[in-house]
Amino acid sequence: QVQLVESGGGLVQAGGSLRLSCAASKRTSSSYAMGWFRHAPGKEREFVAAISWNGGSKYYADSVKGRFTISRDNAKNTVYMQMNSLKPEDTAVYSCAAHPGTIATMATGQYDYWGQGTQVTVSS
Repeated sequence: QVQLVESGGGLVQAGGSLRLSCAASKRTSSSYAMGWFRHAPGKEREFVAAISWNGGSKYYADSVKGRFTISRDNAKNTVYMQMNSLKPEDTAVYSCAAHPGTIATMATGQYDYWGQGTQVTVSS
């Protein structure tokens, strides 16, 4: 069992930045790829970014490429997502997830463990 706790969300103006963190309850470095997803009101949950177990591979949704950066610190069992040039359409609850495999994946169904999420609100 892996418990995930997100932090770092908040209210920011368009063009601003936020850094989300996801702390895992156990060592995930050698066993889990990690991902970030978001869920906006009235929309389905969507993939945002994913990172392999060692950080060697990263994937991004087209809508965030060039603006968001996913990273991980395995010594701290923590995954981060730096979000720059935020837009109002980025407003959503952001959740991290753990996939019991070493390869990064965009497939929601591949993730076994999910955090509760942190709210990101971008004002225009």
